[in-house]
Amino acid sequence: MTNQDDNNQEIEKVEDVEVETTKKTSDSDDKKQNDEYEKVCFICRRPESVAGKMIELPNHICVCNDCMQKSFDAMSNGPIDYSQLMNIPGVQVFNMSDMEQSIPKQQKIKKKKEGEEYKPLVDIRNLPAPHKIKAKLDEYVVGQEYAKKVMSVAVYNHYKRVATDSMDDIEIEKSNMLMIGPTGSGKTYLVKTLARILDVPLAITDATSLTEAGYIGDDIESVVSKLLAAADNDVEKAEQGIIFIDEIDKIAKKKNSSQRDVSGESVQQGMLKLLEGSDVEVPVGATSKNAMVPLTTVNTRNILFICGGAFPDLEGIIKERLTKQAAIGFGADLRDKYNNDKEILKKVATEDLRVFGMIPEFLGRLPIVFTLQGMSEDMLVEILKEPKNAILKQYQKLLALDEVKLEFDDGALHAIAKKAMKKDTGARALRAIIEEFMLDIMYEIPKDDNIGRVTITGDYIRGTGGPLIDIRSNGYSLEERDQMKQIAAAETKEA
Repeated sequence: MTNQDDNNQEIEKVEDVEVETTKKTSDSDDKKQNDEYEKVCFICRRPESVAGKMIELPNHICVCNDCMQKSFDAMSNGPIDYSQLMNIPGVQVFNMSDMEQSIPKQQKIKKKKEGEEYKPLVDIRNLPAPHKIKAKLDEYVVGQEYAKKVMSVAVYNHYKRVATDSMDDIEIEKSNMLMIGPTGSGKTYLVKTLARILDVPLAITDATSLTEAGYIGDDIESVVSKLLAAADNDVEKAEQGIIFIDEIDKIAKKKNSSQRDVSGESVQQGMLKLLEGSDVEVPVGATSKNAMVPLTTVNTRNILFICGGAFPDLEGIIKERLTKQAAIGFGADLRDKYNNDKEILKKVATEDLRVFGMIPEFLGRLPIVFTLQGMSEDMLVEILKEPKNAILKQYQKLLALDEVKLEFDDGALHAIAKKAMKKDTGARALRAIIEEFMLDIMYEIPKDDNIGRVTITGDYIRGTGGPLIDIRSNGYSLEERDQMKQIAAAETKEA
């Protein structure tokens, strides 16, 4: 045997070792990854935390004891002789490898480690006080002082309750909230900011799509499924999250309806157990239950529910109640006393919401009710420029990447706010208006490297003029040119 043959054999041995090592590494990685998630029964789709210990079959297929026993019973007691089944022409052998990896990753449930104690997401020692929560909200949300204060206190009390987990006989009730305010007043934005501050999973859903179980639409439990998905299928994490249900006024009880109210009163009744706190069986990685989706159980006891809605015509109900109360006796007030009251929503009572169509049991599980005020022109101007991620700051950053300074004068800000007020959609209208006027500027600026500054004027917004454009010249930056102008103006004034 030659030296060359010996070398070839050694190379083959090394390659075999490398292949074997790689295989072992990949197998261990797969095992480690699989250990993080619960095993799910291939037949009934229940996780091992619900169905018990699984029987592992080849190709990573797991079957629970119940389903395995049922399969044996069906095979032994059934009318079909399975031993003769393979002799039937056209019958193919069932290939188990085809079922491998049948459950996608988004439907895998994270396993709770053995011996691991309950850990609250928000540590009571690190839980920010109400004034600190409000200060954080102030950085992002303009106005709505009362709403921010109420939410800060409610959230603080809720997560204190979660962190202590009712250590004594005195059980603290949940601080579920009901927000009432016109469209574009910042209901959704407040909740999003709150969840970001506390770093807890958040699910936002729309009540208009919810229907009673068995009807076309999303089941009531789908809101919990969305929260589970936001928590990366970690049940324990999801059980301490926040669920925001918008457009809650759309599930009000229908008046004078002879048909079954499947998207109104029935939805309210179905939500009672969720709001109170109960074990709910929800699909993983989907919004509706079906045969191919794993199911898991989520307890809603520590989930904070925040409901929001515009409640149109509620003002009329409040006025009617107040007028009725004020129009009795010698000291009666005029009937039109409340017609021009802009803060009439603040006088809302549970009675008004019942007249609107919300059932008493539902309202009883939302103990904290508060209102948000509609947007004024001055508030819209503040929203444009004050928050940390204000719309104007976003555009200024975009243009700064092209080394162009963007400015808005006061006239432009008020002109944008006036246009937004006419649309009557609150702060949502601001983005669309600015986008319209910034389109040509964003298109033209990259063409010319000499442009140093663009100033948006009120005349440009009103359509009677154009933006002011400053050109870089003589090697001076815009800041240097501004300083030189100020010095020149001061010298002229002294002279």
